[in-house]
Amino acid sequence: MTQLFFPEYETPNTTELRPLVIVGAGGLGREVLMLVRQINDAAPRWQVLGFYDDQRPAHDQVHDLPWLGPVEALNQRAEPVFVAVAIGSGRQRAAVVARLTAAQLQFATLVHPSVVLQPYQRVTLGAGCIISQACILTCDIRLGRHVLLNLGCTIGHDAVLADFCSLMPHANVGGEAHLEEAVYLGTNATVINRVRVGAGTIVGAGAVAVRALPAACTAVGVPARIIKQHA
Repeated sequence: MTQLFFPEYETPNTTELRPLVIVGAGGLGREVLMLVRQINDAAPRWQVLGFYDDQRPAHDQVHDLPWLGPVEALNQRAEPVFVAVAIGSGRQRAAVVARLTAAQLQFATLVHPSVVLQPYQRVTLGAGCIISQACILTCDIRLGRHVLLNLGCTIGHDAVLADFCSLMPHANVGGEAHLEEAVYLGTNATVINRVRVGAGTIVGAGAVAVRALPAACTAVGVPARIIKQHA
């Protein structure tokens, strides 16, 4: 996993704006655009060129930026560019990332300027992470590649979130908890201290996982109970 320590990562060695495209022209894509603009308000860093999406939007302009084509067209770009994948489902995000294979593509890690990440916190982030406004991360935390933390999430000490985990607004992960690959926590869901959640599992909105959950299931309620096993 690429390890990024802050604030060094957030202070580029050049004053030039870095070209960035967003994959996903839906609601999350527009929220990621807002995040990028908030980052630029604090310290100009990104030049957003537009959106890629397999589904053409109703209008070819999204918040005054162009739709540039389907995802596959991004592999054909001649110039190097950073990419932010704005897809809420971890599994779908992973599928899109797997399609983006061209050497000139690099995945951007985007962190809202209000989020405190200092070297003494010992937080590591994989490439492509997106961390939104008002998130709180304490210390000794590991986030894998393309982890999404939506608005106001909290992550406790020694927690591990594997690649492609997705946390919706105000989800909470306790200390020493472990979310395996592509876990999805709904809005206001909580995983308490030392609980492990298996790969691909969905913890529904408002649910509280108080004990380990296996892979590939959906759990809801307080305490969270399995209501569905995925194929």
